[in-house]
Amino acid sequence: MTSDMTQVLDLKPIDADTEAKLESAIAERDHIRTVIREVVSSALTNIWFVGAGGSLICSYPAHYLLQRHGTVPTFQLQSDELNCSQPKLMGKGSLVVLASYTGTTKETVEAAKTATATGATVIAAAKAGSPLAEAVGIAFSGKSDIFELLVALAVLEATGNDLPWDDIDQGLSALPAAVRHAVEEADPTLASIADDFKDDDVTYVLGSGPSYGWAYGMAMCFLQEMQWKHAAGFNSGEFFQGAFEVIDNDSAVILWLGEDASRPMGERALAFLDTYAGRARTIDVADLELPGVPAAVRPIVSPLVVGALANRLAQRYEHVRNHSLENRHYMFKVEY
Repeated sequence: MTSDMTQVLDLKPIDADTEAKLESAIAERDHIRTVIREVVSSALTNIWFVGAGGSLICSYPAHYLLQRHGTVPTFQLQSDELNCSQPKLMGKGSLVVLASYTGTTKETVEAAKTATATGATVIAAAKAGSPLAEAVGIAFSGKSDIFELLVALAVLEATGNDLPWDDIDQGLSALPAAVRHAVEEADPTLASIADDFKDDDVTYVLGSGPSYGWAYGMAMCFLQEMQWKHAAGFNSGEFFQGAFEVIDNDSAVILWLGEDASRPMGERALAFLDTYAGRARTIDVADLELPGVPAAVRPIVSPLVVGALANRLAQRYEHVRNHSLENRHYMFKVEY
């Protein structure tokens, strides 16, 4: 039984502003580079990506990239974890990167104040004039995941990393249209998944490396929060530490398979699912065309593609279940 029985919800078109949002964020790249060069030249000691919900999820690609290629210690922290227990390593020389879609997430606004009080340099992606934008030293307006990835790339560039920068420049220029193309290409598969799994009592979502963020996010944000469906997200490696024991041929399982260095973890999960989970569905970014994005850059940007695909899959669930993504029991409605 779905919640919107009084009207039939039309299928949303693939987000018309997908390209515009990415283009707007990428247009801030030079400003981000300037800020990061100044931070690095002032003896950068560590980096913290801080957020809550979707904004924390969106930091996975940047965090992963810096852990894999960077020389500056990099951490992820949930906003209220920072407020409740300030890390001893955070202070002068730290770069704290926050994000909030609305710029009003109270835990994240407070986290900006907490981080600033340590003497850290604090920047954020937030709407102009929002509480978060007012609470940080420098605010950008870009989409969270691409903003944070651009910060990570700027750190690697400023610290002398030898990534293929010409290819990266080309890939970023092509990225907005490429992401839109990938979503259009995958849309029939996403529609089929939503239709197949719309009535399942529990849905499991798997992902590894930077794609784990959208295993967690697909389960918690899109299915639990926005569809009121029981779901659980797992790292594809941690899946084999217990969760796989409840899987059988009736289980609804979604696997995000990216192109980064963690791909063998996803392929291991795929081999198990192919054997023991007859209804499992895989969305493999490697199967999708990203026009204009060089092969060397696909591992860097593939988790952003996963995020766009997750958003479209949520819209497909909304349509086939006739349950608006805007419905809430508690969020924004009660004190919590």
